[in-house]
Amino acid sequence: MTQVFPTKAQGVDLLLETITPTLNQRNLLKSLTCLARFTTHTEASEFYSSLIQHCTHTKSLRGLGIVKTHMTKTSCIQLYIANTLIDGYLKCGSLSNARKVFDKLRQRHVVIWNAMISAYIGRKKSKEAIGLYGKMMFDGVLPDEYTFSSVFKAFSGLGLVHEGRRAHGLSVVLGLEVANVFVGSAIVDMYAKFGRLGDARLVANRVGEKDVVLFTALIVGYSQHGDDGEAVEVFVDMINHGVKANEYTFASILITCGNLEDLNNGKLVHGLVVKSGCEAAVASQTSLLTMYARCGLVDDSLRIFKRIQHPTLVTWTSLIVALVRNGREELALTKFREMIRDSVVPNSFTLSSVIQACSNLAMLDEGQQIHATVTKFGLDRHIYAGAALIILYGKCGNTEMARSVFDDLIETDLVSMNSMIYSYAQSGFGHQALKLFDGMKDLGLEPNDVTILSVLLACKNSGMVPQGCKIFSTIRNNHIIELTRDHYACMVELLERAGRLEDAEILIKEVKNPDLVVWRALLGACKLHGHVEMAERALGKVLEFSAGDGGSRVLLTNLYASTGNWNQVIDMKSTMREMQFKKNPAMSWVDVDRELHIFMAGDLSHPRSGEITETLEKLFEEVQILGYVPDTRFVLQDLDEDKKKRSLYYHSEKLAIAFALLRSSKKNTIIRIFKNLKDLGRELYKVSHELDASADRASLFCYMFLLYLFYQPTAALQSICQFLEEEVLHYSQVRINDKISLM
Repeated sequence: MTQVFPTKAQGVDLLLETITPTLNQRNLLKSLTCLARFTTHTEASEFYSSLIQHCTHTKSLRGLGIVKTHMTKTSCIQLYIANTLIDGYLKCGSLSNARKVFDKLRQRHVVIWNAMISAYIGRKKSKEAIGLYGKMMFDGVLPDEYTFSSVFKAFSGLGLVHEGRRAHGLSVVLGLEVANVFVGSAIVDMYAKFGRLGDARLVANRVGEKDVVLFTALIVGYSQHGDDGEAVEVFVDMINHGVKANEYTFASILITCGNLEDLNNGKLVHGLVVKSGCEAAVASQTSLLTMYARCGLVDDSLRIFKRIQHPTLVTWTSLIVALVRNGREELALTKFREMIRDSVVPNSFTLSSVIQACSNLAMLDEGQQIHATVTKFGLDRHIYAGAALIILYGKCGNTEMARSVFDDLIETDLVSMNSMIYSYAQSGFGHQALKLFDGMKDLGLEPNDVTILSVLLACKNSGMVPQGCKIFSTIRNNHIIELTRDHYACMVELLERAGRLEDAEILIKEVKNPDLVVWRALLGACKLHGHVEMAERALGKVLEFSAGDGGSRVLLTNLYASTGNWNQVIDMKSTMREMQFKKNPAMSWVDVDRELHIFMAGDLSHPRSGEITETLEKLFEEVQILGYVPDTRFVLQDLDEDKKKRSLYYHSEKLAIAFALLRSSKKNTIIRIFKNLKDLGRELYKVSHELDASADRASLFCYMFLLYLFYQPTAALQSICQFLEEEVLHYSQVRINDKISLM
């Protein structure tokens, strides 16, 4: 078919007209109609190219479609114009249209292959990118440095080690591994993400001209795989090579210093950040904040945060996590409220940290409000937020709500399973915890060390000694999971519940290198059972690890006092005075009508202390009628027997219970008592139960006292709970919805 083209002058005039900013669909169609009068294919190609560039600049997908259709009709799709059209589609975000043009090309230059592969990777479609790379190789087009820089990211993203190594081999054959720093950096980054840091280091050492990208990839790789010491060495090597770090390098090495709690190097890096002018970068500021927090300098983290003009979600989350890690939960909650007021939408990591703050403070009401926020943002079924909620409700004794959250999760993973087992363990529901544990294999989940620790804790708190011993022996004999000091310490406490102190000591001797935690657990067990000689041996081992351990000396002092060895008590207290050791006073607190009331042993400073004392007198009278005999072994003062019995009235937790009973006017209510310390003479406990509308509240609290007072280390918790439930039903027809749980 004969084509008639306009004169060159007319073509130029028409071209100038079409590239004006007022070009619209009507003018575009008119321009394309006039295109038939161009005299040469070269001028037509230039004209098409200009139209495509203008449509790309204005993000006009419709315009690109019109040009493409006209090019197809006139059979004027040449390689150069097709590449321009594909580039236009990609820049306008239409990968599918770009692929259609790409697939129709008979010849494809490596540049257009690279553009398509890069576009797929940029849209997180690594599988498609690798497929295109394979097609490129099949068509006989050799990859260049830009191809390799892209596909190595795709291989690492999908974890395709074999394919990545094969591509690495091809880069060596083509001479690009060592000669091209972009390829070398991409290979180092790929192996680092695979966790093959030895291979990453070998490649890095072979690259001639190393740049900051290569060093940063290596530093991030070591840091993410727990080898922070090597990461620091790489950073020092980078400085010695005269390579200047960028904000991402600084961000990575600061996190590394934080992981190592290496404040000195952290401060040196901070100085380099300031000197290089990167301090204003958000990534550097966030990492500085995290580094100082992990080194325990929370106030420095707060000062850095105040200098950030527009903190991002990552920065807010880093600050909240830092505050929670350092025991500043109240401030973490305050910062979370500020973040919400600043219209920053939290993600699951932010919310899980805030929920953890509520858990640490046992703030159920606040936690329920955060739960509502989680639901509002559609994250209630997310794994991290869900696991945090499970732990929150478990710590607050509401295992029913914890199980409800667990059952509503879209996917049950190991983290959420461990959280639910731990929640059951804390509340003494051993059978439920074991049932979940036994069902893990059916869900395709393999237990880890955290799972086993939670199961052992459940057996310990439920008095299920045989089951706990069986699980421990199975794990130890199969060598599937490496048992840690925490597992052995939990087993010592489990055996102590059954009074098997000799077995506990033998178990410790089987450990290759028993540490402070294990020996301290045995010392606590000896204190409960009055085993002085074994306690003295255990204390000797504890002091080998920590000569200044005052807490363990307090345990032995209390043991001496409970067995009437007052001379040893005097000697131990004299030693602790020389050490200038101060014991934190035990406190209990209760939240009544959104008011927090704190009590200490023997503290009668409360405005309603008279009524509290009167209530305690009545409670003790009723429990004595039911057979309670005061156990004065744990009265650690040299008093006569009557005064010892009297002193038992005023433990901090009993004062809190009596006050809560006074203030709680509603029958259908929940009362929770918390303590700051774990008293190994009497288990730290939380009381959480719901009273029936017709319940005799005073009678129920009598049985709460019975549970608390009768609870001895040798008794099984399950049998005590059963006794409590049966007696309450018999005595006052009170229904306990969710057995009292002790922690």
